[in-house]
This record gives sequence, structure tokens and C-alpha cells, in this order.
Amino acid sequence: MAYRTFCIPGVFFIFSAFVLMFITSISLPYLTGVDFVRVHFNGGGAGAGSGTGSAVSQLRFGIWAYCFNEIPSGNRVCSPSGHAYSVSILSPTQNNTNVIIGPSWTRGLAIHPVATGVIFIALLLSFSTHITVTLIASLVAFLAALLTLIAFACDIALYAYVKHQVGKLPGVSESTITGPGFWLTFVSFLLLLLAGCTVCFGRRRDRMAGATSYSTTKRPFWSRFRR
Repeated sequence: MAYRTFCIPGVFFIFSAFVLMFITSISLPYLTGVDFVRVHFNGGGAGAGSGTGSAVSQLRFGIWAYCFNEIPSGNRVCSPSGHAYSVSILSPTQNNTNVIIGPSWTRGLAIHPVATGVIFIALLLSFSTHITVTLIASLVAFLAALLTLIAFACDIALYAYVKHQVGKLPGVSESTITGPGFWLTFVSFLLLLLAGCTVCFGRRRDRMAGATSYSTTKRPFWSRFRR
């Protein structure tokens, strides 16, 4: 009973992590509010990957695309959907000066949907009432946590690189921050750790309860010599 009591929160943690990572995996351009890095240009930046030289007020990085807000129309424009995209950001004062966020920095974002798939497998296994299958679900949850941690490391690397590169542009007043997808990934990682640990703790408590029950019913040594 104690074992199943610990498994129920584990299923809830895995399900919550799956929902968060599923939303994160859709990302830009399908969910415009879910991105990983945002660059706000105070006063306008120039030509974010479009090559038109038009000023932009904000640039967002997603898994499958990047989007930017044009000035003065405020229209949001997204790049074609694809894996491992590249972004060129031009200086507003020197049109021949630009920085490039290459595909090597955005390719790692595709780990998010991979982690989501592993979480889904862990979720299916967690519904089983068999102890062995439930323990396998715990191991799969730890594997998903590892993949989510790698995805989160890619998010951190992208954020640090974008902030460093944009800061090198002359005449740019910018503010680079993390987006919602960044923090959803981090929360999913914590939930997966909790899910794996609750199953392990439940299994350990169940075994200790069984050992205690056995020790209380065991006969004294000298009773073996009585008739």
C-alpha cells in the first residue's frame, strides 16, 4: 500500500512534466508565446535575419524558427519552420556590421521533443500496477530527466551566446532575457527528478515495512529447543 501511495504522486509529476515539455516542444512559430531567448532592442535593431535592413523591436528564438517584431508597424514576422536555423542581426548604425547566430547554436534545441517522447513512454509505464514495470518507469523518468537537463544546458548556451553576440553590435541598446520555454524546461527537469525519486522511496519504504513485519513475527532463538 505504501508503495502505491508513493507511485501516485510520481504519475502526477510525470504527467505534469509531459504537458510542460509538450508545450515547449511546439514553440515558435506555432506558439508565439513560447520561446527560449528574447532580445529587446531599445530604440530598434536592424534587419534580424531578413536582409531587408528594416528595424525590429524584439527578436525571439524558438525550436523551429525565430520571430521578430517590425518597426513601426509592429507586425510579427517568423522565419520558415525548420531545424537548426541561422539568424543574422544587423547594427542600426552600421549596416555592414552584423552578428550571426549560427545553426550550431540552435540545433541542440531539437532535444526538447526527444525528451518529450521519452517522458511519454515513462508516463505510459507509470500506469502499470506491476512493481517491475513501475520501477522501469522510474528508470525511464530518470533518463528523461537527463535528456531534459541536456536540453536545458542547450538553452543556457544559446542564451549566453546570443547575449554575448548582440552585446558586440555598435550602437545597440538591448536587453536579452530568457523566455517561457527556458523556464518550462527547468521546471520539467525538477518534476522528473521528483517522479523518479518518489517511486524509489516508495519501493524502499515498502521493503523496510516488510522487513519490520518479518522481524516482529520471528521466534526467539532459544524457542527452537523447546518441545
